[in-house]
Amino acid sequence: MTDDFTLGIEEEYLLVDQDTGDLSPAPDTMMAACKEALGDAFSPEFLRCQVEVGTPVSADIAEARGHLAHLRRTVARIAGDHGLAPISASCHPFADWREQHHTDKDRYHQLSRDMAAVSRRMLICGMHVHVGIGSPAQRIDLMNQMTYFLPHLLALSASSPFWQGGDTGLASYRTTVFGGMPRTGLPPQFGSWDDFDRSVKALTGLGVIEDSSKIWWDLRPSSRFPTLETRVCDASPRLDDTITLAALIQATLRMLWRLSRQNQRWRQYDNVLLAENRWRATRYGMAEGIIDFGAGLIVPFPQAVADWLALISVDADALGSQPPVARTREMVATGGSAARQRAVLARAMAAGATRDEALREVVRHLVAEFTQGL
Repeated sequence: MTDDFTLGIEEEYLLVDQDTGDLSPAPDTMMAACKEALGDAFSPEFLRCQVEVGTPVSADIAEARGHLAHLRRTVARIAGDHGLAPISASCHPFADWREQHHTDKDRYHQLSRDMAAVSRRMLICGMHVHVGIGSPAQRIDLMNQMTYFLPHLLALSASSPFWQGGDTGLASYRTTVFGGMPRTGLPPQFGSWDDFDRSVKALTGLGVIEDSSKIWWDLRPSSRFPTLETRVCDASPRLDDTITLAALIQATLRMLWRLSRQNQRWRQYDNVLLAENRWRATRYGMAEGIIDFGAGLIVPFPQAVADWLALISVDADALGSQPPVARTREMVATGGSAARQRAVLARAMAAGATRDEALREVVRHLVAEFTQGL
């Protein structure tokens, strides 16, 4: 094996007023201070109230955790100097997207022109995990197989139950907002790297997109790095949850690679079937069962996770990621961020808070979780 299965993690954060919990655009002084402290690991995002961080290439999950903890600490410290706080959740509980403004950069002006009202609703955050896969052919082969596990990752990460102050009834409302964009959702299945490359060239040749970075599937070959980039996850309020998800992705890809070394592979299912599990994850998170297509059953999510962890146990051992992978059981037991946010709202209202006050309590909860474990 070469240096495959290296890691890189990207997170998007929303900035809120420390006192009110309202979304707040980042002042230029804060952006400059973060850029000075973090260099290329920090960047603005589409909306002025949003920023992005990305770790350097990490040899293992422990190194990735160290980098991401540093990034979170630094952004939290500098934001605090400006009366702001970052949160890592995919939707703000009560903000109105119509009151937000995009960053003054050419690429974002172009995106706004191209996508019109669809882009203006993009008050959402995600978390992306890059795993190094040196061979382009293997990237496509593993992408085809890894798609099966994307709904499981979405269910574990779901952190966006609220939108504009209302409970959407969904665990991940972010997926429905992002789904309004073109070239999103489950990736198509390709027969080879050449098939993928031809599809990209057909779109770039027509001028529809300038490069494959404008393909926003839940899982894609990166346009910049020799990696597979998993993009399905909601943003995780807690650092340890982000790390567990990254470790799961890394170990699952290694498991699929290991099968290929034994002339075996994971069975591929049509996207019309996998989309049912993606919807179940969007709607319920971990609260309801997920379809096991091999068994032909809807199984409880804890059982599906137990089966999954058994499959990747040897790979987690090989990668030195067994502790964060094993922590998946804790995530399942606590029900995930969407359930925690709803519980905070319910407790506040039961204690006599108005709905507005209770939603602001949810934001305070998310602010506290951002620095938990740092």
